[in-house]
Amino acid sequence: MISLPGPLVTNLLRFLFLGLSALAPPSRAELQLHLPANQLQAVEGGEVVLPAWYTLHAEVSSAQPGEVPFVMWFFKDKEKEDQVLSYINGVTTSKPGVSLVYSMPSRNLSLRLEGLQEKDSGPYSCSVNVQDKKGNPSGHSIKTLELNVLVPPAPPSCRLQGVPRVGANVTLSCQSPRSKPAAQYQWDRQLPSFQTFFAPVLDVIRGSLSLTNLSSSMAGVYVCKAHNEVGTAQCNVTLEVSTGPGAAVVAGAVVGTLVGLGLLAGLVLLYHRRGKALEEPANDIKEDAIAPRTLPWPKSSDTISKNGTLSSVTSARALRPPHGPPRPGALTPTPSLSSQALPSPRLPTTDGANPQPISPIPGGVSSSGLSRMGAVPVMVPAQSQAGSLV
Repeated sequence: MISLPGPLVTNLLRFLFLGLSALAPPSRAELQLHLPANQLQAVEGGEVVLPAWYTLHAEVSSAQPGEVPFVMWFFKDKEKEDQVLSYINGVTTSKPGVSLVYSMPSRNLSLRLEGLQEKDSGPYSCSVNVQDKKGNPSGHSIKTLELNVLVPPAPPSCRLQGVPRVGANVTLSCQSPRSKPAAQYQWDRQLPSFQTFFAPVLDVIRGSLSLTNLSSSMAGVYVCKAHNEVGTAQCNVTLEVSTGPGAAVVAGAVVGTLVGLGLLAGLVLLYHRRGKALEEPANDIKEDAIAPRTLPWPKSSDTISKNGTLSSVTSARALRPPHGPPRPGALTPTPSLSSQALPSPRLPTTDGANPQPISPIPGGVSSSGLSRMGAVPVMVPAQSQAGSLV
């Protein structure tokens, strides 16, 4: 197989064809090239024959002795025009998958294309130039036909959208990734019993099937068929309808329970903190608190001992023995430890006289005697001259 000529050679050959036709002397021969006017269709992966033939003076389609045809086929895509086959001086050059149906020389110039792809769709032009046995041009013609390569639907994908539970709505979708022309869709239920669907629940263009108010009887195997004029493909999906609550409902209940427990724990913690905050101020002794109301000073017969930190007021009358003998049946008061005056330092005097020491225990009762008598020791808060507690 000879390799294809470059673009420059292709243009030169085409110019040669046109030049020979223009410079040829008048001839009684009249060349007519015949191609179908209608668009040809083929299927991707298959093959197609582009029919083409020429005639001279309406003669039969067979080459005459000494008649030499020069043939070229071109394909024009969106960007450029490319040569796919040429027959010149008895030599055929073509691209892979491209060939002439009949061996040359022949007036039948039909072209065969194998292993078609969608990109092979487009216009194909056939150019022919015929010479007689003396090398004189007998005629030239060029015509174009259109080829459309169709693509059957690729296997579609089926999907289920929604939660299939009783009373809910779901949508079955089906879409083929590749199809020429665009595929149309049909949904059927195969099992447990056959059922076909139509509009409006079925969208034949988008391939969707809407199922509303699901029930257990609607469960089964659903098959989607994608089809066009050259092929069919299908997929299926199994619909199982559940009767229990949906996953979203269960998740919502769990989240709600956790949130409620969190709020309850927060309230308990806040209550405990507030209780502690109320107890702490009650135990504090503030320095600027108002002093309690003081009792009136005792009479001169009372003993007062002040040392700046503790004051003990003891009634001497209470410690004195009663005048006269006790009456029969009368109760004898029991002195308490509070009636015991603590020894205090000597107070300075202004007149310079030596003060007389005060008896630590008025009445002559010792501390051990008070203890034996059942006296109870009592701590009396001291009060400064300013009136505040110390």
